[in-house]
Amino acid sequence: MVTIYDIAKRTGFSPPTVSKALNGTGSLSEATRLYILNTAKELGYTPNLTARTLTTRSSHLIGIIFEDYYMQKGFEHPLFSNILNSFKGVLETEGYDLLFLSRNLGGRHISYLDHCNFRNVDGILIITIASNEQELAKLAESRLPCVSVNDVIPGISAVLTDNLGGAKRMVQYLAELGHRRIAYIAGPGSSFATASAERFEGYRQCLGENGIPFDPSLTEQAFYWHSQGGYEAARKLLARTRDFTAIFAANDSLAYGALKALEERGLMVPGDISVAGFDGDELGEYITPRLTTMTQNTQEIGSAAGLLLLRKLAGEKLSEVTRIPPSLIIRSSCRGI
Repeated sequence: MVTIYDIAKRTGFSPPTVSKALNGTGSLSEATRLYILNTAKELGYTPNLTARTLTTRSSHLIGIIFEDYYMQKGFEHPLFSNILNSFKGVLETEGYDLLFLSRNLGGRHISYLDHCNFRNVDGILIITIASNEQELAKLAESRLPCVSVNDVIPGISAVLTDNLGGAKRMVQYLAELGHRRIAYIAGPGSSFATASAERFEGYRQCLGENGIPFDPSLTEQAFYWHSQGGYEAARKLLARTRDFTAIFAANDSLAYGALKALEERGLMVPGDISVAGFDGDELGEYITPRLTTMTQNTQEIGSAAGLLLLRKLAGEKLSEVTRIPPSLIIRSSCRGI
């Protein structure tokens, strides 16, 4: 392994001078710094991160909190995997590595904050979390910079999709196609995971703006965000009423389940019922009929979250919530009436 002493021998500079060049400290001339850095690169020098942690008190580790309780897809999650890839690209360019955190350490149950402190992470990305308010409050009050990309947690900065605006745009599209009886399949939610409530509010607001009365009998809430949840919710909806011409599902997986329930009832999509989703899952392009949806800009969400966390790591005091607009993708699962 190449050390700073090898670089010092090659360049003729002292080990402390080499260390200053490698760590970007000291008052070295630009020529000297570049000469040492280029020599280190030629020799294949790799910094000792353990030693760097001891001297800088920075581990260059970012903790990832990801509990996929409501969709149960894990790392195959159609939305959060793309956000994580984009976030990872931003942080890696600044020398950070990612570490997934759990509430289990060697078979012992611990809090997320305790796990963060044990691993000495510099910051946290909260993708999605199923936890109690007290534990989330501890994260928000801690010294650790945190950013969320799904949950709205008081005291923690977040980069989220404009769920309300996106839902309004989808319902507006269905209204412009002539639909007046628009059913809605909601996803589960909590006080922090607000996407379901925000999309439902967008649905209700847009109905009112188009002079369409809100009918509670046309709404059904799924217990999970996955396709089975959408299938079961659609079956309940169909058992209660058939007085609707369109279904707007709170995400694409729920829409896939609704398509199966409609098929079992002998209903054609979009001939009998139009169906629309939310998220922009790539599978929607390949099913029959191709699913009309509001696609989330996962790349922008991930990169914006990464840049925001870097600002917080640099010492900026931020607790902002940024909303990224989704885009309407019109496919063949909806028609005019």
